[in-house]
Amino acid sequence: FTVYVGLPVNKYSNHQDANRSLNRPCLSSRIFSFLDVVTLCRCAQVSRSWNVLALDGSNWQRIDLFDFQRDIEGRVVENISKRCGGFLRKLSLRGCQGVGDSALRTFSQNCRNIELLSLNGCTKITDSTCNSLSKFCPKLKHLDLASCTSITNLSLKALSEGCPLLEQLNISWCDQVTKDGIQALVRSCPGLKGLFLKGCTQLEDEALKHIGAHCPELVTLNLQTCSQITDDGLITICRGCHRLQSLCVSGCANITDAILHALGQNCPRLRILEVARCSQLTDVGFTTLARNCHELEKMDLEECVQITDGTLIQLSIHCPRLQVLSLSHCELITDDGIRHLGSGPCAHDRLEVIELDNCPLITDASLEHLKNCHSLDRIELYDCQQITRAGIKRLRTHLPNIKVHAYFAPVTPPPSVGGSRQRFCRCCVLL
Repeated sequence: FTVYVGLPVNKYSNHQDANRSLNRPCLSSRIFSFLDVVTLCRCAQVSRSWNVLALDGSNWQRIDLFDFQRDIEGRVVENISKRCGGFLRKLSLRGCQGVGDSALRTFSQNCRNIELLSLNGCTKITDSTCNSLSKFCPKLKHLDLASCTSITNLSLKALSEGCPLLEQLNISWCDQVTKDGIQALVRSCPGLKGLFLKGCTQLEDEALKHIGAHCPELVTLNLQTCSQITDDGLITICRGCHRLQSLCVSGCANITDAILHALGQNCPRLRILEVARCSQLTDVGFTTLARNCHELEKMDLEECVQITDGTLIQLSIHCPRLQVLSLSHCELITDDGIRHLGSGPCAHDRLEVIELDNCPLITDASLEHLKNCHSLDRIELYDCQQITRAGIKRLRTHLPNIKVHAYFAPVTPPPSVGGSRQRFCRCCVLL
């Protein structure tokens, strides 16, 4: 990017002139429009004519700088904004920790047609950046602020005032955000379809009630490790967001079967459900869910320790689209549950991944039940002590391309002759 930064700005790069550039019939221009950032920079050094073609703002509508994150500083972003102007629609600065508020203010002023912006991991930015976006970027639809830990409620209030078209917002790990910021945001951005609030540990049920009341278009919601939320807030979400397709509440230990009942009754389009470490969920709740949400494709039930084969029986009957299923640490699951799953409608053409780590009752018989799952790509069997190498070998005769992840502990050596009894197996001695 050293070459790129030093190049003269094309006369069409200002955002006010973006609409003046006509679609050239030239074949070269058409070819240049498909090149990535690095190739464009290289082409710009070949000749004057190629320089003009490569640096035309119309070729810089989508830029992803993740591969250069260690080298990107504020001045690079400023020069990009001057180069692209109103042409730029999508920019990813994910991981660019050298970029701060000043550069993004210049960017906001120059690139007023920006629609998708990723600042994931740009830890220097503060509420000032969101104020700039609010003031200059009214067309913004997708914004990723994950791990920008200086972001507060002020950012959400600013976005609510200047970015009414916002459809997707990621503020995962922005743990200063509270219900007040969420309330301001959802009241002014009714078109929100995706909210990623993972690790926003201050959020309580009151925040979820605002989302349920004002986000009828919501499709994706991630609340992982938001440990204060309970059934009350999530039930409001289910009743107000009937288009919900993906919900993650992993690590929300307070939720019960009431959530599964609410999802079954209100969210028939649900495709992805992640409830890992929600230990109060039982077969009763999953039965209601399976009987009403027939489009389920991915389920993470890791450490849902109360579920039994009954859940698998219901999923095998009612969820023909199931592709990914995690049952790790579900210690009550047996071969019989896997038998029903392996003979269900999802088995032959849909099921791709099944995770059975630390399921102590699973034996080689389960692998036999899965041998006709022709789409099965990966199976996890760590610490399944009744699984043998011979069983895995037989499975591979039917599914030669399957990835099997298993661990077989080394055999404890016999006591040394004439010496004291060895207290540890060989792997422990090495550790």
